[in-house]
Amino acid sequence: MKRTDKNPGGGRTSAVEVRGLVKHYGGTRALDGVDVDVREGTVLGVLGPNGAGKTTLVRCLSTLIVPDAGTAVVAGYDVVREPRRLRRTIGLTGQYASVDEKLSGWENLYMIGRLLDLPRAEARRRAGEMLERFSLTEAAKRPAMQYSGGMRRRLDLAASMIGRPSVLFLDEPTTGLDPRTRNEVWDEVRAMVSEGVTVLLTTQYMEEAEQLADALTVIDRGKVIAGGAVEELKARVGGRTLRIRPADPARLSEMARALRDAGLDGIAGVTAVPDGELLVPILTDTQLTAVVGVLAARGFGISDISTRLPSLDEVFLAITGTRGESAASAALPEGAAA
Repeated sequence: MKRTDKNPGGGRTSAVEVRGLVKHYGGTRALDGVDVDVREGTVLGVLGPNGAGKTTLVRCLSTLIVPDAGTAVVAGYDVVREPRRLRRTIGLTGQYASVDEKLSGWENLYMIGRLLDLPRAEARRRAGEMLERFSLTEAAKRPAMQYSGGMRRRLDLAASMIGRPSVLFLDEPTTGLDPRTRNEVWDEVRAMVSEGVTVLLTTQYMEEAEQLADALTVIDRGKVIAGGAVEELKARVGGRTLRIRPADPARLSEMARALRDAGLDGIAGVTAVPDGELLVPILTDTQLTAVVGVLAARGFGISDISTRLPSLDEVFLAITGTRGESAASAALPEGAAA
């Protein structure tokens, strides 16, 4: 039976609720006690190095594989006990387009609609709607093998939306796409969310996560190692960077030396960058005041000064380290835990 439990705190209901999820591949734990929550009508970005367990998580939640332990409820259905009911309420776009290349775009979408038990007339209507929505109407009768990579990806997204899913899983949906097509996919994801769809998005693009995600979960070696809103994670891993542009660019190195001589290098690690700015990592407003005070006392003119939080790339590296691929990935079947 479908659950209708409401969040006791009065906020949005969890569309995806995962507790202690475990999945083994031989002696390796691709998922090692993962907890995840995704609120209805929001986007959760799932980040992690290659082999961290992101795709394994998506496969478990979309009923493609069965977890070894833990619980997962998606759209009110238990992924293990109610997989058939769940499949009617979710959509999935994997890392690679899964359309039938010999069929036309329209035939692909009509076929998916019929597989979802839509009546013939409804399947035809939905196929036409999705072709128009994803700007594929002119190519509707062409075999998918003649589509460009971006067109195939849009067709794949259209197929995942035929059944009007309440939860959509996007596993690195823009890998290999050019920037323009990537932006088009982002626009469609935003449109889906505005219609109430809940999205779990795995991605290797930090810009993509920052553009689309309401919250982030970082997975490494099968474990959740961090989570929260984008700005929360940025604030957590390194404070701010003070960007100072001298009035006289020729004095950039002299300015950096003055800060080091004043003992501020211990706070920061002062860096002069080629575009004529001085970067000073700071943790508190007191440190900011100290930097500005030293420069004023030494007679340095400043044409511009600002602070910024670390980029999401910097956050990702700070949280996961620089290991790149997890050691676990080498022990897994190809593509099992990407």
